[in-house]
Amino acid sequence: MAAGVPRLSATPFARTMRHMLSAPESNSVRRLMLFFAVVYTVEGIGQAKVGIVWQPLTHFLKEVYGWTPLQVAASLSVLDVPWIIKPLYGAISDFVPLFGYRRRSYLLLSNTAAITAFVWVTQLVAPGVLIFALTLTSIAMAISSTLCGALLVENGQRHNASAAFVNQQWLWFNGAVAATSLLGGWLIVWLSSPGALHAAAGIAAVAPLMVLVCLHLIDEPRTGIDLSELRGRLASFLGTFRNRTLWLIAGFLFCYYFSPGFGTPLYYNMTDHLKFSQDFIGLLSAVSAVGWVAGGLAYRWFLARMETLPLLRLSIVLGTLSTLTFLGMVDPVSAVVVYFLTGAAGMIANIATLSLAAEHCPPRAEGFTFAALMSVMNLATPLSDTIGAFLYDHVFHAELAPLVIVSAGFTAFALVLIPLFRIDVAKCASG
Repeated sequence: MAAGVPRLSATPFARTMRHMLSAPESNSVRRLMLFFAVVYTVEGIGQAKVGIVWQPLTHFLKEVYGWTPLQVAASLSVLDVPWIIKPLYGAISDFVPLFGYRRRSYLLLSNTAAITAFVWVTQLVAPGVLIFALTLTSIAMAISSTLCGALLVENGQRHNASAAFVNQQWLWFNGAVAATSLLGGWLIVWLSSPGALHAAAGIAAVAPLMVLVCLHLIDEPRTGIDLSELRGRLASFLGTFRNRTLWLIAGFLFCYYFSPGFGTPLYYNMTDHLKFSQDFIGLLSAVSAVGWVAGGLAYRWFLARMETLPLLRLSIVLGTLSTLTFLGMVDPVSAVVVYFLTGAAGMIANIATLSLAAEHCPPRAEGFTFAALMSVMNLATPLSDTIGAFLYDHVFHAELAPLVIVSAGFTAFALVLIPLFRIDVAKCASG
């Protein structure tokens, strides 16, 4: 081994995993890590707004029906509604066991429903019915995601492995997004617009089968409705609304993600102005996902020991700078660099905030609390995309650069808000 090159066993990640696997619960942790790898791979494939269906769907509505960026962003924002109401699914699973289980039975039903809804999509071309069917897939996938988030929080707190589980979630989710983004672009090149959409839906229909096969990896005891337990869960549920730390985390998440977005306008700009091919646009989405994976590894190896406030400031600075890099996207090479950098910055922000959130969800209300924090992001994102599409169409007259500058400015503004949150490690440690 060359001098100066550290051995693998000396890396922080290796030390963490070695400690984890030497603990008595190591077998349970390994099973959970495998389960989270599978379930978040499925979510990366099947989530309608980022998975394999997204680019073929946008291309289909643009080419076949001539929809504008605002029409696409506004009409498809309904697909975000099931993700915004995730706390409802979490509360139901926290309070009401189904067939003796709080998570496993709901996972079985939701993934079966996702398969059925995606199969229906393969038969549709009318926009109204198509969007309705895709909304059903979003409901099913959002329920599955909520339940897996609850399992992540419960077991992360039990095994002191929240950060490891969150990293596992986003690494595999974005790995799946990278692969399906490439495939989605290729489907558009190889097939007609309706054919690409239907093929993508067919692939998405197969993915939830993997979750059904892996349900045995969950060690969940059977339970029933017990009045004393119900009272305890109700107290925890009500306590989430009085938890200052959770409100501060939710406020930061909304402020960070609520900026005039340019996801849909960017697709139109790349298609109509930069003349990028559809398979290359799919490649860029994959590059962004690879950037997310790289950001997750950077967080795991280099940033995990950074205190909360400096890490939040760093994520805002990186988010602002990476947004501004879109001003320099003029050709395929610059596009690859820009997408990678923005992906890495996005991952660091997600890991920093969601790990903090997972560690401070109160016991007995894990499903509701973690889902509520995720819903803040899911509410801010479609609002930002729709506002950005409106500005692109009606204010900036199909010019992307002004929208990029406005978006970066909103992201940078979150720096001003951090002192108001007054989040620090000591307070978070005390819950």
